[in-house]
Amino acid sequence: MNAVALIRYLPIDDPESLVDVQLPAPTPGDHDLLVRVEAVSVNPVDTKVRSPKPQIEAQPKVLGYDAAGIVEAIGPAVTLFRPGDRVYYAGDITRPGTNAQLHVVDERIAGHMPESLDFAQAAALPLTSLTAWELLFQRMRLDPDGGERGRSLLVIAGAGGVGSMAIQFAKLAGLTVIATASRAPTQDWCRKLGADHVIDHRQPLAAGLERLGLSEVDYIVNFVDTDGYWQQMAELIAPQGRIGLIVEPRRDVYVGNPLKDKSVSLHWESMFTRSRNHSADMVEQHRILDRVAGLVDAGRLRSTLNELLGPINAANLREAHRRSESGTTVGKLVLAGWQ
Repeated sequence: MNAVALIRYLPIDDPESLVDVQLPAPTPGDHDLLVRVEAVSVNPVDTKVRSPKPQIEAQPKVLGYDAAGIVEAIGPAVTLFRPGDRVYYAGDITRPGTNAQLHVVDERIAGHMPESLDFAQAAALPLTSLTAWELLFQRMRLDPDGGERGRSLLVIAGAGGVGSMAIQFAKLAGLTVIATASRAPTQDWCRKLGADHVIDHRQPLAAGLERLGLSEVDYIVNFVDTDGYWQQMAELIAPQGRIGLIVEPRRDVYVGNPLKDKSVSLHWESMFTRSRNHSADMVEQHRILDRVAGLVDAGRLRSTLNELLGPINAANLREAHRRSESGTTVGKLVLAGWQ
């Protein structure tokens, strides 16, 4: 089967950083789906795993942590899907990735594709939807059905993949959403997704909130730079507020005052926690993806696909990695079909 893989961990401008390869087709295990991959998208985790290091792989390593495709075969213990089903999922970082024509994934972390979307539109959604949903509604324990309606949420890096989904989920939950974005296209993107206000993160966040008549916010989610915004978050979060994070800090941060004095809670999210640890509730990701699909088909959520880069091959994936590393992407970059 066709696949895109690496042997050495190289800068993305090196043509050997990602290469086209031929690999044997995988065999599904007990709970696995064998999926014919039709579309994939690229996330920061792809570039983080691929980042330069001395390590050399003995066998080609396939990356990719978002896919949409068709179930070709199922393992003997599978109960949630059958051959021919259209599925979408983010996969498991401990197993080979999705940048391959045939891929195996545990049924408990896959969802039925939204019926109203094509494969490219669906491939943009899984990792970012799971990350945003788990962080907001399971780690931070906000109510997806409106229990905190009217309270304020600051979304730092609103135009990125996870921010794009967090804005949409927060609006469905009735929150007042303030997103950060610095350029006109990214600000427009956040507004189209439903953000009530957009402020420029190149300026002090307090000044942007002050122009909105706010001195503090009830909740903050930061999808880009934990320690870079640490002091600002500590100052802006309301007493008994909640802060959600997905990016590990580059240096030690002090978590005492003023967070202690305000009784602020911190919540970490890693989308691969359930699959990496084979937790008893792995099937929760299946349930989330099916719920997201229902919301998409009901017209309450939209795909965050912003650019289709062509078929799935090494050259196009190198370009997608390059753009992701630039930090200027809006929404999601997707590749669809095979040459």
